[in-house]
Amino acid sequence: MGIEDEVSPNGVKVYKTMKDLGYLSEEKQGTAERITMASKLPKTMVMNALQELQTKGFARRKVREKAAGYFLLK
Repeated sequence: MGIEDEVSPNGVKVYKTMKDLGYLSEEKQGTAERITMASKLPKTMVMNALQELQTKGFARRKVREKAAGYFLLK
């Protein structure tokens, strides 16, 4: 059972974009802005997909001083 079975198509696209950008740990995390530019999806869709990935346990959000950082867990 892959990620395609668990999340929406936008969630899969955001997941693959984050993987391609190397956002795989807390040390290497990216902002929603960078993920939006790389995935070429509208920001609201990216934010919804990030929320979905967090809910399903695929990604984590880390609050930082300026912009929150996102990275993959699986």
